[in-house]
Amino acid sequence: MPADVTMSALSTQFIQVPVQATIGGLPYDPSSDAVAMAFMTGGLRPSTGDWHAGSWSATAQGIHLAQCLVGPKNGGTALAAATYQVWLMITDSPEVPVIAAGSLQVY
Repeated sequence: MPADVTMSALSTQFIQVPVQATIGGLPYDPSSDAVAMAFMTGGLRPSTGDWHAGSWSATAQGIHLAQCLVGPKNGGTALAAATYQVWLMITDSPEVPVIAAGSLQVY
C-alpha cells in the first residue's frame, strides 16, 4: 500500500497492502495465513473488536497483497470521512505480526 491512499466514503474498494514474507531467508507464500485489517483514528492502536477479516490476492509478478473490502456496499467495512491508520495482522504459527501499514483518507 502506498504511504497514503484516498477514497470517497461512497466508494467500495479493496485496500491492499503488499506483503513480503521469508522463512530462513527464502521467500514464503503467506496466503494460507489468516489476515485482518483495522482502521484506527486519533493515534489509537487496534484492540480485539477493531479487526476486519481480510483476504489475499497476488499480482502477476507474484507479489502477495493482503486486502480488505472497505466501503458501504457488498459487505465492505463502512468508514466515515476521516484519516485512518491502517493496521495489518497476519496470523501464522508461532508468529502473529501486527504492522502499521500506512494511512487511508476517506472523504
